[in-house]
Amino acid sequence: MWREPHRALLDTRRPVGWDGRVATEIDVFETHRAVLTGVAYRMLGRVADAEDVVQETWLRWSRADRSEILEPRAYLVRIATRLAIDRLRQLRAQRETYVGPWLPEPLVTDFGPALPDTAERAVLADSVSLAVLVVLESLSPLERAVFVLREAFGFPYAQIAAILDRTEPAVRQLAGRARRHVDEGKPRYDVDPAERRDLTERFLAAAGGGDLNDLLALLAPDVRLVGDSGGKSKAPLRVIESADKVGRFLFAVTKEPAAGAEFRFVEVNGGPALLVLMDGRPDSVIQVDVLDGRIQCVYIVRNPDKLAALAV
Repeated sequence: MWREPHRALLDTRRPVGWDGRVATEIDVFETHRAVLTGVAYRMLGRVADAEDVVQETWLRWSRADRSEILEPRAYLVRIATRLAIDRLRQLRAQRETYVGPWLPEPLVTDFGPALPDTAERAVLADSVSLAVLVVLESLSPLERAVFVLREAFGFPYAQIAAILDRTEPAVRQLAGRARRHVDEGKPRYDVDPAERRDLTERFLAAAGGGDLNDLLALLAPDVRLVGDSGGKSKAPLRVIESADKVGRFLFAVTKEPAAGAEFRFVEVNGGPALLVLMDGRPDSVIQVDVLDGRIQCVYIVRNPDKLAALAV
């Protein structure tokens, strides 16, 4: 997802290895780029906005006097976090006029072999899940920054205080308030990827199988369906609640599959999801939250602006 502007700097400022400085500054930045992207995306919920923050962080890093920087990681995260806070404040006004429910942009996640099924992987997957990111929208920008830095990346309170230019007691208070909001707002669900994929496959088969009862059997009584279209494609403009209403809606829209539809499983936001392609182009992403063997929530992202990065 890197848009290669640093290559242009390489080509126009001076050759790589001229004095070792350019290669070193790029290597150091690349070492921390995944953390910067992770912080920015969790703060903003959009890939393009996160990339913009990381790009601006690179520009500031490339101009900085590194002889005065003792800890590059802390310096870079400080820049990225503050840029993300500023950007989030701008986005808040835009999202107030968003058409229909708002969901984060689906992010393809691949934690790789370095993070097998471990507690660290579970924490990272949970912190980037759609359910958590939706709840984070209710936090203030500062609360969100503290939560992301502390819960997802394990920064100590003293370092977060330095990043945000706040006292450590103030940061601890922000962290406690943010954690309470998230715990109160985040729905319970099982994070086992195998179970979620199995239920997603059964959900797809039931929705397209012509039997409403089979579909209803997979849904929790208080299941919710959240569709995000941004007013640019067809999707419910309000959250649909209850198994009967969600089931009948899904049954109505899937009983006659469109010609040219193709389905692929991808991992987005730390869990399995269904990518629907129409004539080879991303049409929607569907992901479910699961608890006790039933689907608790169905997320459907259909805003084409949020699907562009999934083009294959």
